Amino acid sequence: MRNLIYAVLLSSAFNAYAGVSVIVHPSNGSSFDTSTINRIFTGKEKSFSNGNKAIPVSQEPGNPITDEFNSKALNKSSAQLKAYWSKLIFTGKGTPPKEVSNDAEVIKMVSANPDTIGFVSSDSVTDAVKVIQQF
Repeated sequence: MRNLIYAVLLSSAFNAYAGVSVIVHPSNGSSFDTSTINRIFTGKEKSFSNGNKAIPVSQEPGNPITDEFNSKALNKSSAQLKAYWSKLIFTGKGTPPKEVSNDAEVIKMVSANPDTIGFVSSDSVTDAVKVIQQF
């Protein structure tokens, strides 16, 4: 009986979380790989491959989607990323991505501006945006 309970809890945990999708405006024809996404969200790359300025949009720290994205796409924990940006801000060498509170706000921003890039739960993706990578 205990094993059955564990199995149900474990399967519901996997179903509750569908992963992270990195999204851009549908008209963005730039090429993307994990390295490019990492460089854009860490401020090391300022433009897309098409020459347009890249505007990254993140979600608030502590959000499970944010934690998953930081871990898989940026290879950093939330604490490491906070320290990274604190150093860049202090030295005047960088500005972190704009933060919004949820998937709907990211989709709204990305669908309205061809130069934005963001990440959302894969369950939240709509036809208003284009998925370029999934984690």
